[in-house]
Amino acid sequence: METQRRCSGDDGEGERGLLHTWKGYSYSVAPERLLLPQSVLQVALGRNHGVLLVEGGQVFTFGHLPWKQSQTAEFTAPTLESALGGQRVVALAAGSFHSGAVTEDGGVHMWGDNSAGQCGLLGLSSVPNPTPVALVDSDCSPLQHTVPVLELACGEQHTLALSVQREVWAWGSGCQLGLNTTVVPVWKPQKVEQLAGRFVLQVTCGALHSLALVRCLTPQDVKRPPADKCGQCKQLLYTMTDKEDHVIISDSHYCPPGLEQPEDVGRLEVSLSTPLLKTSPSEPTLSSQTPASPPAPVNNNDPFQNVDKQESCVAEEGLPTLNFDLPEAQCSLATSAKCSPYPDEQAVKDYLQKLLDNTQAEKTPKVTKGGLHNLLPSASGLIGTSSTNALNSLVASCASAVGERVASTYEALSLKKMMGLYLPGTLRSGGPVSFTGDVPRAGENTPEHVRQEDSMQAKKSSSTGDIREEEAERMQRRLSLPGLLSQVSPRLLRKVGRSKTGAVPLTPLGVSDPEAQEVLPTLQTEVWSWGHGDQGQLGHGDNLDRLQPLCIKSLNNKEVVRVAAGAHHSLALTAQSQLFSWGSNSHGQLGHMESPSTIPRLAKLSEGIRVWDVSAGVRHSLMLADGDCIQPIIYYSGEQVKEDTVECGTQEDREEPSEGYTQQPVLLPFCMNLGFVSTVFSGGRRCVALSDKNVMGFIASLHELASAERKFYCKLCNIKTQVLRPLLELELLSATLGTVNFGLLQTLASRFWHLCHLTGQHAVKVTAGLRHSRNVKSLPILEHPSIFLDSYNEYCSTLADFHVMGGFLAMTKPVLDFFGKSHELLQRLAECTEENLAIPDILVALFSLPMNHLQEYGRLLLKLATCFEVCSDDYQRLQDSCSKFEALALLLKKKLKEAEFTFLFWKSFPGKMTDSLRKPCRRLICESSNKALTLQNSGRFSVNWFILFNDALVHAQGVAPYKNLFSTHHVFSLATLWVEPISEDNAGLYGLKMITPEEMFTLLASSPMEKAKWIRCINQAVDQALNFGEGQKFEPPISRSATYTFYKDSRLKDATYEGRWLAGKPHGRGVLKWPDGRSYTGSFKNGLEDGFGEFVAPNKTVNKNDHYQGHWKDGKMHGVGTYRYANGEIYDGSFQDGLRHGHGMLRSGKLNTSSPSVFIGQWVHDKKTGYGVFDNITKGEKYIGMWQDNQRQGTGIVVTQFGLYYEGSFKDNKMMGTGILLSEDDTTYEGDFSDDWTLNGKGVLTMPNGDYLEGSFNGEWGLGPKVTGSYFKPQLTDNEKEKTRSVKLGRLCVCAEEKWQAVFDECWIQLGCEAAGRGENWKAWENIAVALTTSRRHIQDRYTHETHFMFLKLRRVHSCLSVTFISPERLSLSHSRTLESLEVIPQHEGPITMERYHAIRLYLVKACDTSLHPLGRLVEALVAVYRMTYVGVGANRRLLPQAVSEIKSYLNRIFQIVRFLFPDLPEEGGVIKEPTTDLQGGKDSGLKHESLPEHEDSKQNIITDQSSFLLSHMVSSSALLLPVLLPRLYPPLFTLYALDKEREDDVYWDCVLRLNKQTDLALLAFLGVQQKFWPVSIYKPPAPAKKQEVLSSTKDACLASAVETLQQISTTFTPSDKLQVIQQTFEEITKEVQSLLKQDFLWSMDDLFPVFLYVVLRARIRNLGSEVNLIEDLMDPCVQNGEHGIMFTTLKACYYQIQREKVT
Repeated sequence: METQRRCSGDDGEGERGLLHTWKGYSYSVAPERLLLPQSVLQVALGRNHGVLLVEGGQVFTFGHLPWKQSQTAEFTAPTLESALGGQRVVALAAGSFHSGAVTEDGGVHMWGDNSAGQCGLLGLSSVPNPTPVALVDSDCSPLQHTVPVLELACGEQHTLALSVQREVWAWGSGCQLGLNTTVVPVWKPQKVEQLAGRFVLQVTCGALHSLALVRCLTPQDVKRPPADKCGQCKQLLYTMTDKEDHVIISDSHYCPPGLEQPEDVGRLEVSLSTPLLKTSPSEPTLSSQTPASPPAPVNNNDPFQNVDKQESCVAEEGLPTLNFDLPEAQCSLATSAKCSPYPDEQAVKDYLQKLLDNTQAEKTPKVTKGGLHNLLPSASGLIGTSSTNALNSLVASCASAVGERVASTYEALSLKKMMGLYLPGTLRSGGPVSFTGDVPRAGENTPEHVRQEDSMQAKKSSSTGDIREEEAERMQRRLSLPGLLSQVSPRLLRKVGRSKTGAVPLTPLGVSDPEAQEVLPTLQTEVWSWGHGDQGQLGHGDNLDRLQPLCIKSLNNKEVVRVAAGAHHSLALTAQSQLFSWGSNSHGQLGHMESPSTIPRLAKLSEGIRVWDVSAGVRHSLMLADGDCIQPIIYYSGEQVKEDTVECGTQEDREEPSEGYTQQPVLLPFCMNLGFVSTVFSGGRRCVALSDKNVMGFIASLHELASAERKFYCKLCNIKTQVLRPLLELELLSATLGTVNFGLLQTLASRFWHLCHLTGQHAVKVTAGLRHSRNVKSLPILEHPSIFLDSYNEYCSTLADFHVMGGFLAMTKPVLDFFGKSHELLQRLAECTEENLAIPDILVALFSLPMNHLQEYGRLLLKLATCFEVCSDDYQRLQDSCSKFEALALLLKKKLKEAEFTFLFWKSFPGKMTDSLRKPCRRLICESSNKALTLQNSGRFSVNWFILFNDALVHAQGVAPYKNLFSTHHVFSLATLWVEPISEDNAGLYGLKMITPEEMFTLLASSPMEKAKWIRCINQAVDQALNFGEGQKFEPPISRSATYTFYKDSRLKDATYEGRWLAGKPHGRGVLKWPDGRSYTGSFKNGLEDGFGEFVAPNKTVNKNDHYQGHWKDGKMHGVGTYRYANGEIYDGSFQDGLRHGHGMLRSGKLNTSSPSVFIGQWVHDKKTGYGVFDNITKGEKYIGMWQDNQRQGTGIVVTQFGLYYEGSFKDNKMMGTGILLSEDDTTYEGDFSDDWTLNGKGVLTMPNGDYLEGSFNGEWGLGPKVTGSYFKPQLTDNEKEKTRSVKLGRLCVCAEEKWQAVFDECWIQLGCEAAGRGENWKAWENIAVALTTSRRHIQDRYTHETHFMFLKLRRVHSCLSVTFISPERLSLSHSRTLESLEVIPQHEGPITMERYHAIRLYLVKACDTSLHPLGRLVEALVAVYRMTYVGVGANRRLLPQAVSEIKSYLNRIFQIVRFLFPDLPEEGGVIKEPTTDLQGGKDSGLKHESLPEHEDSKQNIITDQSSFLLSHMVSSSALLLPVLLPRLYPPLFTLYALDKEREDDVYWDCVLRLNKQTDLALLAFLGVQQKFWPVSIYKPPAPAKKQEVLSSTKDACLASAVETLQQISTTFTPSDKLQVIQQTFEEITKEVQSLLKQDFLWSMDDLFPVFLYVVLRARIRNLGSEVNLIEDLMDPCVQNGEHGIMFTTLKACYYQIQREKVT
């Protein structure tokens, strides 16, 4: 409202919070205006004083203030409470003689009378000034902390506080505290444990009782596991009893009451414990003869008033509301005959017999005063002596049994009486009946009045509510209402239930919007009461006191939003503006004169009066209500106060009726003069009203909005209770409406309740805003408009669906059966003024009323906006909200018109197609019944009718002569419908081309206008179907997402596709599912599977699925993919036209199955054809060779796990023809074979010692083959002949260049080449860029989809069990950056310089590091096949030559691809010339690039031509590609070298171990190293700065740096890296020798070799022979004759020399 003040400019002081006060209700009463410097925000009234809270947080007090020492007995004008200076007060409360205030930080200040501890300050009888009182919570943590407070409530002798945590705290005296304590007064605030765990909304106090408004338990609260035992008495909170046909679950636990002392005893204890009382903290101690607090009110009509309070608070909540009485004569006889306060055994037996007799006779009980205590005679003396202790225990046990019997009996009787509302029975009269309350008036004891009260009492019973609502909401009531004994089984409820109606839950829990629950107040509330109940002010149907809070069950489901308490009566205001009252009615303060007043009853107000604020004084009540105009009106109910009445305690306590009081609430005539009253207050005999001036119409607009919302909510509630609920309870309604319409009606009822509930919440929120802030910013309709807009939209959609399906028409008969032919109620509720309206029209108007309220919202928001300047933010927000509501109103009006139009169409629709085509959400747009649209090329007698709905285009067909004109029809979904206009030709045809997934046809319009109309309507309908009404485009997108089920296509028949479409064909990403379980998920192109996708097909034989994941083309598997067969086989490789074709690997079985095997190689048309490797794990054999039609055919090699090696020809999957067979001991056979391992024909068998057998062989190897031939034993001198006998391997196997040709072919195909080198260079680079981009995006999209799917699945199962998901693969940041850099096409044309050569090498390193690049995939495949070939059984030393030649073949063929990509790169052995200005050539020139690795700077690749000053670099495949390839192949390759050189390395290693036992000097001398090279002193690691002399015992110290350098040869992979290590070793030796000789030195081989031999021995390289052979086989040929070649030859010589060294 600050904006409004600033904008208006004339909003001065005194226009808000104007205070008016008066007493009574006579016409002579004139309200008095109380002037204060600031606006009044809140008023609290006590018996004779009041407290005011003004703007700014200041507090004023007025009236009689006896606790103020300086005050006299006269009335005091408003005086500022200076003790609260510096504190901003936000809430006030006033008791009878004390007051309290809450500051903005949650602090509590109390002052006034403290004789009963109501101020919470120990040792003071009164507190003159506001004094802080702390609420300390010691349960939360060891460190006690102060609890902040929201509001206070004060009674006569007690105070309640509501904390921020919504917990109730109490202090003072009396059972109205709700505390289980025996110590009174309670000086320290304590928590009310009975309400712990519940959300308390409001607390209020009467004189001696308390009320709390509590929110019902939410589902979240219900799910929390309840405690098993009470925290105080340690008894079970829930009990279960098993009966014959049901189980009783009782939550009626009630703590044993604390022994509250009688009032005189309590005061005696206080006086004894505190003999001296202080009147203030600063005063000296005074005598205890302080004036006592005013006496409690006495009910002169109660003959049992002197019963001990301890007994009156003993009743359990399970005791009946309808109590039983004994005749008065019997009571008086028992009283006079006994002096003990307890009954004897005979009295208890008589009472039990009385209960039994009443139950058997089905006697209707009546409410009496005093409850069970009326049956127990008592005396007014003190507690009995010890002689009665035995009887006390007997009475306690009997009382427990009596309570249980009374509860169960009452439940059964209450059920029967409630059923009497529908099944009336005969009521029998019983003994004398007396009513609680005032002296009986004339006519109240008549039998007719008794029957009326009895019926009313049965309906308003505190233990049950409306049984129809109770059936639907039993679970919530059971959980939210403690003490409700479920003694009646559900079976009994069904058996006794109504025959023509059925309970339908009209108010489902959880329908409400979660957002609305957070921003709007709840309507699901309960009222709890406790304290003294002698006047019935607790509302439980009796006059018993309650020590603990107990729920008033008759107010459940009444939507109570505010409670108020007078001295001895209580008020409850509901969201429907109804006022319930109960308690003392001595002066008509309840607003009615009905009896008994111990249960809540409605105040009697004129029809249309809606109360929205109440307050209660000592003997009167004040009501603020809506009248006929916007301005509120005030009603008064209670005693008339004389103008000359003196306010004093004795007069206030007098309960006799004064000279005048109201029979029902009366309208105060002066209320219209007060302005716009925002709230009313009552206290003592005084009434106060706060009003506001209507500045610029703002206040009036707020009041009008609140009044309209309350009126509309009452209207909706009337429709719900008088129309909707009775109709839903009709038993035959479901059969009359049908399943679909009945389900829609239930949904409509649910949405209607939700809208009604939302309106009620909003009405309560706006009403609360009038009482407090009166600020436009607090309006929920402005802050959260989506809550209202969505609710109205959902309701209107359901209403329209129900109307379209003919629901209102079908409800005609049920409405006539229930309401009869008179429609006055329906017409009045529907606000229909027309006469003779049909029932469906009335029902449509009735349920369309909420749509009219949307326009009311827009009008009121616009009216509020006019109160502000146009430039203000508030004006803009109000204007925007107004526009939203008006736009929605127009939209919903349009929806209802469309629904009416569609309903009329279905009503007149011919034929039997209505049932199949009629759907709730389907709306008619247009149709061609006027022959505006026809089908081209249709038959002469055929008839075609086209109907356009909002979701489909229907084509109905038929033949003209037949009676049933339209015999068939077809439905085309708009989501998969494309329309294209056909250009008009000379023929004058106006055609429309219709495209669907399986059909394409042409429609002809009758005119150009009709053509344009249908195109426009179809496009708009398609666009709305695709965008769900968001955005209005003229032409829908040609590419879209939709779902379609095929019905024609033979391949796709009955399959459902969901995904992207393009012009009638699946195109893009989608999912295709067949009814038999097959499914495809992936990319489509022109209606066929194309791109990457996953296919699943069930295999019924093994009851598992085949699964393929890979690339597709033209609807078939094509490209690289993985196929997992149902039998366990896995194929990973290339496909073509749905068959395995190209390079691939097939895994059959598992290691623990009968026949596990692995094949990797070439496939042709789903068969093994070409080169491949087959690993038979069961036999332990590996075949390496050629295949044809799944059989071994051609040359090949077989190795076994037992060391056998075969190399030769194969035919028909057998070893057949010439071959070579070697065993582990080098026994060799070379000759003819006829089968696997079967020798047949001529051959030569050579023994390991050189002897050989030549002749004819026949038989299986290892089983003694037969031999016919000659045995030769070569002579030792016959070297030439021996040489001719040695077998050369590799002659009868596949050459290296023919191996894995399919792998290289696939790489060339990816580059866009038909064969090796046959293609365009630029196209290859484009293919590389496209492949990288597509693969990267595919991985990212797949990760997104899989992550989303896993999230949804995790959310579904999260509440059930713990599930661990494997995160889908995602590109790392470095990998993603590498791919982005590779997507940029490098410079691949132009002369090659060293800089470009370096860039090419770096590009190849990156490309080979990712499998998404064609080169990377090639390298990955080569590594896989190489390891597959030479690992495991393939680790045979005789395969080493094949392995080396295979690597060289890789280098040559990859280098060919690299030269295709970079055509200017020199061929193998070519030279790159680089000009330089340095005369020294390449050693010190700037061409020694820092970024190149050291092996690239080696001298063998650099040739210097000083004459032309050119630096040349020789290009080789090994130098360029071996660093990339060899590290990946090194483990299997080096294993083969180690196996091949095993014997030589063993000899070498044995010599190394023996020679290394010598000391350094001894070993140098033994190796013949000249003494000048012997080091004299060396540096030792512990003392690096000091040299130590080399002694004869020194070991492993000489040339240590060279030794460490040479040891690094085992950590490198490529020959160039190993040669670099050798070079560095020589440099380290030279460095140490030069430092020893202190001069330059040139080595000779005679001097160098012994020193280098020493270093090799000390380096202890285990497999030096393998290292030497690897370097020799794979080193670059161009360095064999260079410096590196010489160094390598030296190392090789050392290796052989060590084997020949002999140590003596």
